[in-house]
Amino acid sequence: MTVAPRAPGTGALSVSRRRLRRVWPWLRYLLGMGLAALALWALSGRRGELSGATRYLSHIDWVWLVLAVVFEVGSLVAFGLVQQRLLEAGQVHMGLRRVTAVTVAVTAIANSMPAGPFVSSVFAFRQYRRQGADEAFAGWTLVAVFVAAAVSLAIVAAAGLAIAGAEGAGFDLVWVTVGVLAGALVLGALFVQQGAVTWVVSSLLRVSRRLFHWPGEEAAARVDALVGRLSLVRLSAGKVLSVTGWGVANWLLDCGCLALSFTAVGVGIPWKGLLLAYGAGQLAANLPITPGGLGVVEGSLTIALVAFGGPETQTVAAVLLYRIISFWGELPVGWATWGALIWSHRGSNAGTVEARIDVQVSEVTV
Repeated sequence: MTVAPRAPGTGALSVSRRRLRRVWPWLRYLLGMGLAALALWALSGRRGELSGATRYLSHIDWVWLVLAVVFEVGSLVAFGLVQQRLLEAGQVHMGLRRVTAVTVAVTAIANSMPAGPFVSSVFAFRQYRRQGADEAFAGWTLVAVFVAAAVSLAIVAAAGLAIAGAEGAGFDLVWVTVGVLAGALVLGALFVQQGAVTWVVSSLLRVSRRLFHWPGEEAAARVDALVGRLSLVRLSAGKVLSVTGWGVANWLLDCGCLALSFTAVGVGIPWKGLLLAYGAGQLAANLPITPGGLGVVEGSLTIALVAFGGPETQTVAAVLLYRIISFWGELPVGWATWGALIWSHRGSNAGTVEARIDVQVSEVTV
């Protein structure tokens, strides 16, 4: 058998690439933490505002704080309902309590680990599979959740721009917001149209095989089978509206937590720029810079809200309180929920094994 000669250095190059792929998530995580530390260092230069903010945080109205926490919990439940409705499109049912628990665990994983979004997606994929979804539909659900979140966030940001009016136009966010909204709507429309998705995937496969001779026949047949399976998933107009509505509710409830954080520290809410600033902050949070947008969200929200007339010191206090609730507070709860989900799965596996043993024993006895 003749073996094709390999170009000099090709092996070393491939090894270097594999090492870089393994190390890159950790490097990105360290880079993100470094940028977050830089942001905190920059804030430390404004000690007057920070010391004033801590004074406001020490005089929190606990009634409004509890209500802000309720809104944040409602946001997580709404995002869980997005997943539940999408799973129902493939005849897979996941109870509200479990889908909410998965949402909380996924959020904690994504916000606190290197390559967190990837690891959390794997965890969610496995949870869908345990509820009866096959591999193709579980993967479809992951993509559908991302599309629903993107479309609903774009709608919220566009609404914020409309409310802000001319002041919002002064921040050069008009074309960015319109572009994000248009792109999200096109993505959502393509995703809903199963025929379009099938055509795009099939066309890409044909072009790839013609130009690069990849993938092979076996892999191409498997992809065709997956596409055929997904073509059976149907999203009715009512289901699309339900998913979009709960997606918008997720963002609005989270924004409500931000608004109530202002009230909790005894400051008036800058309503005119609130939704636009929130939408811009969430778009920044999804950039792969820091875990959970740490430092990026705080900075972008504070700058935008102050520009819309929010008092600087009180705005810093309100934003910090919002992040304590929506970011730091969710981490221990999310990881505890992750542990409970893992433990319950092991317990159910043990129960299944015991049931099989009992059946075998009874058969032998008979």
